[in-house]
Amino acid sequence: MLPHLANELAGRRKHRHLTTQYLNYRAVDTYTHVLDFEADVLMKELFIQGNAGASPLNPQVCSFFFTEEALTLLTDSIKDELVKTALHLSCKFMNCTSPISNLVDFVPFLQKILTFMSSHGHHLHGGLMGTYGGLIKDIEVRMNCGEDVPDCLAKSMILAQEEEGLDDKDMAILASAFMIGGVETTAAIMQWFSAAYPEIQAKAHAELDCVIGQDCMPSIDDEKNLPYIHAIVKEVKRCHNPFWLGTPHFSTEDFRYNGYLILKDIMVVLNTYTMHNDPACHPEPETFNPDRYINNSTTSAESANLANANEQDHWMFGASHRICPGMIVAECEIWLTIAWMLWCFRMEAIPSEPIDLKEYNRLSGCSPMPFRIKCIPCDDNIAKVLEL
Repeated sequence: MLPHLANELAGRRKHRHLTTQYLNYRAVDTYTHVLDFEADVLMKELFIQGNAGASPLNPQVCSFFFTEEALTLLTDSIKDELVKTALHLSCKFMNCTSPISNLVDFVPFLQKILTFMSSHGHHLHGGLMGTYGGLIKDIEVRMNCGEDVPDCLAKSMILAQEEEGLDDKDMAILASAFMIGGVETTAAIMQWFSAAYPEIQAKAHAELDCVIGQDCMPSIDDEKNLPYIHAIVKEVKRCHNPFWLGTPHFSTEDFRYNGYLILKDIMVVLNTYTMHNDPACHPEPETFNPDRYINNSTTSAESANLANANEQDHWMFGASHRICPGMIVAECEIWLTIAWMLWCFRMEAIPSEPIDLKEYNRLSGCSPMPFRIKCIPCDDNIAKVLEL
């Protein structure tokens, strides 16, 4: 193997190892206060921007805010400059790298040809290094000055910098990967969910009223007692997976599958759209029906490790060695946000503005076209609980 390729592969493995280390179950438990904080801010934004249900709003703008657990730089406004910069960089990243958007992922020789994507990539790299590298440095300065910085991924990387052999570029790229992973995929799921399913919401509200009541919001620990909301989250991931295609893999040896010979070093891509819409696994796949998962209490991580792949609940996070290392924290924030939105609001479509969920906002299929809804508080007590 050529030296530069060996170094690149070693670097990727180091990043993968660290990402798994910082985003495992034990680590995520230390970040739950951040998820709670951001979910609280998101609910307040929906309440305020929607004028307590009197005014329509675009949930896309608010949902993109709920993505900053990567650095634990707590901000209480979607108007914060960091949020605006993060959204801009995230959109540029997805347009450069997501499946379908970039043919160089599938036709390697195109990497040798200078295209507009090449210049976009160089500009993007500079933006990521400047933004997230600068934020890491700011946190490091605060720590060196004796400030008690809350536990977060950035702090973990700084403390492990010498032991893990991390340089400034490593930390900036890891931080940007954490951030972007939350911005586009998680926010897109929240946006899809908010597209008003009256019957589904009614059943969820009944479950929340019975189990939680109206005096406090549900917590992560309540998930096991809210099977219908657990099922809603699974169905959103299946029905509105942010990506039509999964991260490319390649075969490590020749093998046969269903009569086809797959040669070594051939690119293999998960066709997640087809897998999620296979009627043999998901009857009436075009119908949003959480009841299909009502008896499925597994987490995404548990489901991904099932011996029979046909029993896996969904493929949103990919599969095998390239499965999304952030799926544990993503699953927590998706569940928490959907549960809180359902506890706080009744989401209603605007009759004069029909929502079209068959149209997508990007080539990657990540987000629906922008739409507006009304977020009507479910109870007079909502404002009091949100401390508004």
